[in-house]
Amino acid sequence: MEAETEKERSLQKKIKSGLCSCTRPGETAEADALFTDDLILEILIRLPARSLHRFKCVSVAWRDLIADPANRNKLPQALAGFLYMSFRSVHHHHHFASVSGGAAPFDPSLPYLQPNKYRDMEQVDACNGLLLYRACTKNLAPWDWSWTEDDCRFVVCNPATGSWVELPPQPQPQEPKGRNRIAGLAFDPAVSSHFHVLRFEEACSSSVTGVSIYSSRTGAWSHRDCVMAEEVTLFSRTRCVFVDGVLYLMGFLPRTNNDHVLLAVDMAGKVWKTISVPYARGFAMIGSSQGCLHYAIASFDDNNDILVSGIELWCLKDCDSKELVLKRTASIDKFTGMTTKNYRVIGIHPDCDTIFLVPCGGHTLVVHDMQHQKVGCILDLEKNSSTQRFLPYVPLFSESLADANGR
Repeated sequence: MEAETEKERSLQKKIKSGLCSCTRPGETAEADALFTDDLILEILIRLPARSLHRFKCVSVAWRDLIADPANRNKLPQALAGFLYMSFRSVHHHHHFASVSGGAAPFDPSLPYLQPNKYRDMEQVDACNGLLLYRACTKNLAPWDWSWTEDDCRFVVCNPATGSWVELPPQPQPQEPKGRNRIAGLAFDPAVSSHFHVLRFEEACSSSVTGVSIYSSRTGAWSHRDCVMAEEVTLFSRTRCVFVDGVLYLMGFLPRTNNDHVLLAVDMAGKVWKTISVPYARGFAMIGSSQGCLHYAIASFDDNNDILVSGIELWCLKDCDSKELVLKRTASIDKFTGMTTKNYRVIGIHPDCDTIFLVPCGGHTLVVHDMQHQKVGCILDLEKNSSTQRFLPYVPLFSESLADANGR
């Protein structure tokens, strides 16, 4: 078992101290009564999922408390795996890669969403147990976002509970019409049961001009113009990552030397800012891990500027900061034993410094613990899959879609 974190040791110390301070000979029963199941549960729900599963080893009572299905809607859940798609015969096919090697926790095709209405559904984003889909009444290619509200609607669902909601039509973008390629989901069950969907608008020059924001609290869309002086162009397949009330995307500054940046916007669309990031000649990936935004990039071989030699993991420790800190490095050849393949990061574990990679042109998913420089496991993926986008899935068992129009 890996070494305990300082936070875990501190919590165990406090619990033991509390037991000892109130216990005298013959008063063990009274001490045990102070730490009821409800009180222990209140302590456990404040832990990250990784620590929670370690605490199953404290006692049989704690193990049963954590494993009780009645408590699943309160306790944090571990990463179950990644959703990804293949596109064949003008249809999206949905797949799930389990990080534990077990079966998918739900049918990735979500049949209850499209029995009669939708001809096709595309995975767009995932955030803390909720999934965002583009549900279409006609078949569209993954790169075709020139659709109208008569063709497609956004759908948000919770596959763990089967609840879902179709979003109302979005107001048409202001003139001159540009593109609406990027959309993201923002949801934090620890803060609120409500969610936001942000759809970014771009001018014909590809720079961001504004954002349309859907709030489940109001049930309506609103529009906000981009208020930054600098122009930002988003990468076409960038992931949206939600951390501490802010949505982050990857892009570059076309008016400079195409410097790479993170674009950050709050849920009201009033606060916009950019954060400079290390330049990535190859892949780059952002993700939420341990409550902070993380950024992974490739480093290249000194003798071969197209061959990836290692991975760098950077961290934005403070949401108010505009500076990333280098956290971990890893050598490709040391953990794969294969220097002839290029790899790219497709995900970052939400609870630890573990990254997920796929070889370029390959069909396996490699799991690597950067802290201990160990390969966790290798998973087989579907061939001919659209591996540009992998969406992390963490189960959410609470009924978070109060206004869902699904069952």
